Amino acid sequence: MSASARLSASELPHDAPNSAPVAPQAAREAVQWLLDLRDKDDSPAVLADWQRWLTADPAHQQAWLRIESVNQQLRAASSPLAAAVARAGLQDPPKMGRRRAAQALAIALVGGGAAWLVERHAPWREMAADLRTGVGERRATTLADGSTVVLNTASAINVRFGAAERRLQLVAGEVLITTAHGAAASGRAFVVETRHGQAQALGTRFSVRQDEHATRVAVFDGAVQIRPSDANASSVLLRAGQQTRFNAAGARTASPADALTDTAWTHGSLVALSMRLDDFLEELGRYSDRPLSCDPAVAALRISGSYPTGNVDAALRSVAQALSLRVEVVDRLWRPQAMRLTSAGRA
Repeated sequence: MSASARLSASELPHDAPNSAPVAPQAAREAVQWLLDLRDKDDSPAVLADWQRWLTADPAHQQAWLRIESVNQQLRAASSPLAAAVARAGLQDPPKMGRRRAAQALAIALVGGGAAWLVERHAPWREMAADLRTGVGERRATTLADGSTVVLNTASAINVRFGAAERRLQLVAGEVLITTAHGAAASGRAFVVETRHGQAQALGTRFSVRQDEHATRVAVFDGAVQIRPSDANASSVLLRAGQQTRFNAAGARTASPADALTDTAWTHGSLVALSMRLDDFLEELGRYSDRPLSCDPAVAALRISGSYPTGNVDAALRSVAQALSLRVEVVDRLWRPQAMRLTSAGRA
């Protein structure tokens, strides 16, 4: 990054101390800008967009100050390990992938004592994951043991296979897993770890989705043992056709799982069966960079059908037509437009 694309701590206001917590979204955007500026350092348009982002919100300045602080620590570091990390984290992108760049930056921040980027749910974990998808993307992969995984939108996993077990760390989002049982499996347990606990496959095809407050597991073949992270919580055995949600403290009573609706996303569809409109928009919003919402007056309307996750605009138009609603575009300063469904008669 050239001097013209950097803004040092002395050039920013000092009303946001370096030790103060950084907002997760601001942290995510700051890391993304760091990588983008390295990719397109000589682009006046990119530099102008970065300057606008930087000055639009004090939280952006705070996040950028933290990154600048870490970079300064790297440049001043004298140990061989710190020097190696600095070379990896600050070299030009053509010499290293974006995932490795994010990993190097994360390691550097650990060494620099910047806990904001190494907290368990921090944005860098998604960027540095072994396998990841962006918003609206899907990705299918066959693992070393022959198991297959399909990542839904905005999802990330780490693969940790060893001699004793096969472990996936679900960093974010949702994954559909079909476990292998051949020689490559070698009798090793297959475990999916989330922030709320873990799910061990017992000859299985199943999905795991991690949200902020809970993890949802649905089993389509075989069985899955749920173990919440709290040592005092009881484990739960899910069989084919069952699902549950759990957090660190425990799991809900199992309920029926529907393979048709629960795995429709693997084919690029969102299937709604008499779903509330506000719930539908929250689900569809996972596949869009633009926030989706509706007027509270129409939130309780029910919607059914199959809608394309790869064309959110078309899905919104279809829903609006079915419910006699209007799609309203909301402009937001320096941020993506928002889409809102309102009554067709509302001005």
